[in-house]
Amino acid sequence: MNKLIKVAVDAMGGDNAPQKIIDGIELHHKKSKNTFYRLFGNKNIIEPAINKKTINNNFFEIIHTEDKIKGEDTAFAAAKRGKNTSMWLAIESVKNKTSDIIISAGNTGALLIIAKLNLKMIENIDKPALSGLWPSKKGMSVVLDLGANIECSDKNLIDFSIMGSSLFNSLFPEEKAKVALLNIGSEEVKGNEVIKETYKKLNQISNEDFEFKGFIEGNSLMNGEVNVIVADGFTGNVALKTAEGTANFITSELKSAMKGSIFGKIGSIISMSSLNKFKKKLDPRLYNGAILLGLDSPVIKSHGGTDYIGFANSLSVCEKIVKNNLIDKIRNSIT
Repeated sequence: MNKLIKVAVDAMGGDNAPQKIIDGIELHHKKSKNTFYRLFGNKNIIEPAINKKTINNNFFEIIHTEDKIKGEDTAFAAAKRGKNTSMWLAIESVKNKTSDIIISAGNTGALLIIAKLNLKMIENIDKPALSGLWPSKKGMSVVLDLGANIECSDKNLIDFSIMGSSLFNSLFPEEKAKVALLNIGSEEVKGNEVIKETYKKLNQISNEDFEFKGFIEGNSLMNGEVNVIVADGFTGNVALKTAEGTANFITSELKSAMKGSIFGKIGSIISMSSLNKFKKKLDPRLYNGAILLGLDSPVIKSHGGTDYIGFANSLSVCEKIVKNNLIDKIRNSIT
């Protein structure tokens, strides 16, 4: 058996945990036998559920704790809750090098705080960034920062460009990273002083890991011409929530239109194949998993409300990140 990737799993985080987590592990395990799952949580609940699954005992272990972070906890309340919570212990295992990567579907603020308390920053990086995957016409794009930093300097945005490119190259090694700064216009004179200074400096950087493509406007985020989109956390988070809301609006309105009349129902039957492709393209489970970049160990945040399919896809992201040495890529690119 080849050396397995050890994933620390906060089994008690997110909606319908730990059942969703265990179902997601089973689905991922059917597709890949390269991962060893270290489940942190209440053994009395996890063990009976996982023993009903088809997961070989050689591919998982349960680290027992009855303490967990609650979804309604503030970030600081979660940190104070103690070092015996499933989230804290999972992160600590990465710190102690007994796990390669940590994933949680639990409280986002708590995950960011506890990760920063336990893990060091990569040298020469000032701030971590929360990144995620978005669909585009040509595949997937990496977008960051999605809310970890409200205010950023030009150095932070340059670091985000490098980290985002390293992430893209780890997830999609056959493609070239193309970086753009999210701005209110595509002209060099548009934007605030920070983003204009970042533009100037990125144009002067020679980096074989990515190609800088300048500015991008919000209406072009999903055209696929660039695949690494960089913003401060305030702008990135607004863009994320706007995109999610728009996608939900389109799919719900389309469903209503197709069910609203006999002609709509007939049309939906005729167009079923195209509609299924459209639905799959916008399915958030397929690009579930935000990545906290900048720390010296990888931290993955699965959406708390996703189902087991979304969690399984997050586990696939974990596998690619470790297999393709994301942290080393960032270290070697940051100056």
